[in-house]
Amino acid sequence: MTDRNELLEAAFDTVPEGVALVDSEGEVVLWNQAAQGITGCAAIDVLAQPLPEGLGALLLEGAADSLAAGTSRRALVRVRHKLGHSVPVIARHMVLRDGLGERIGAAALFHPAESLDALPHGACSSDAGANEALEEFEERLQTEFDDFKRGGPPLSVLWIEVDQTEELRKTHGASACNAMLDKVRHALVQGLRPADEMSRWGDDEFLIVAHERSEEMLASHAQTLAGLARTADFRWWGDRVSLTVSIGAAHADGDGEETLAQLLRRARQAMEMSSRTGGNRATVAAQDAPATPVEESTCLPS
Repeated sequence: MTDRNELLEAAFDTVPEGVALVDSEGEVVLWNQAAQGITGCAAIDVLAQPLPEGLGALLLEGAADSLAAGTSRRALVRVRHKLGHSVPVIARHMVLRDGLGERIGAAALFHPAESLDALPHGACSSDAGANEALEEFEERLQTEFDDFKRGGPPLSVLWIEVDQTEELRKTHGASACNAMLDKVRHALVQGLRPADEMSRWGDDEFLIVAHERSEEMLASHAQTLAGLARTADFRWWGDRVSLTVSIGAAHADGDGEETLAQLLRRARQAMEMSSRTGGNRATVAAQDAPATPVEESTCLPS
């Protein structure tokens, strides 16, 4: 007769999502083939021990401890591949309980964020309120994009990252970082057009939905926002911290087959180019050419 555990492992290996099961002590008791493919870590690397540090985000760091049996919490998180690079994944965390309601373990199901054409974001925490706000903004963004595809107004997105976020978090902690991001948000709001919408797009980044009629107007708008971020007067325990942002902007192509996820990826790649070239700049992702940083001296006034 086939061993029951062997039968269960074979069944989980047919699931296209990564599956991780941990016991009440937090040690991994099951790690399927899809989990190995996504992370590069074989079962032998993780079984009978807590998840390695780079994979701990899959369990959302205890965020679902209060969940009832059969319910789950979903978040976009980043895990570290065995080869060292970061992999964004959509993870669902479920607490496993016995018939008396006692916790006996937890399960994580996950897949690469890009694999199902999911909308890319910055790294997201497990905070339930933040994730709900993000999902609501996703829905509005999708509605705007669908309207654009049906012949509605032009659509652009601006992906914004504060250049000092990582260093400030290391030197002053999460509270300082959150206060700084709130200050930047208030500064950016001053430059929004009446029809623009802005939201946090992950823990440390912002996304603006705009309706500029051309890439030239989008470039001007992006540079105006970058200038406003520089004027944010942020102080922490008496120290003034100079702030700058890296912006990636993308104008939707009404004639092509581009999806919303692809539009966002273009904006993210443009933002990353701004960051790699020193930050404090905006880059517009052209539809038919490599993204080009916008030089401040060549920007038209808003």
